Amino acid sequence: MRLSTRGRYAVMAMVELAARQGGCEATGRLANPAPRPVSLADIAAAQLLSVAYLEQLFGHLRRAGLVASARGPGGGYRLARPPEEIAVAAIVDAVDEPLRATRCDEGSPGCLAGQKCLTHDLWQELGEQIRLFLAHVTLADIIAGRIAGRANAPRLQAAAE
Repeated sequence: MRLSTRGRYAVMAMVELAARQGGCEATGRLANPAPRPVSLADIAAAQLLSVAYLEQLFGHLRRAGLVASARGPGGGYRLARPPEEIAVAAIVDAVDEPLRATRCDEGSPGCLAGQKCLTHDLWQELGEQIRLFLAHVTLADIIAGRIAGRANAPRLQAAAE
């Protein structure tokens, strides 16, 4: 399972935007309720990304209601909601990035000549676990450093059962 550069770059850019808007490391909340817009050039320089590519991504993020744009001198982007209300899954979804671990296309009859492969359910569940994890991680969590240790191993049933 691999998240494409489109999804990764969108998350990196949104974290950079949240941090530049004064996200407090302790709480992940914005320190300034009316932060100044951040230019895509500043985000691109900090994250070593292409401005042209960020323009495409931020168009999707804006349409999804995750960022707001400000035009003119000193313009750029702001988060449309507080960082604790923006889940990583929403960012990935906004840039039209499907998180699928199977090799089947959505709605197709199966992986192998119209049949479901034996490992299909395994990869389907892995994809769902990734989606659930990203749905419960916010920009605030990332800024505050509350990510490490969040992935817990599944409980194993006792061998005696």
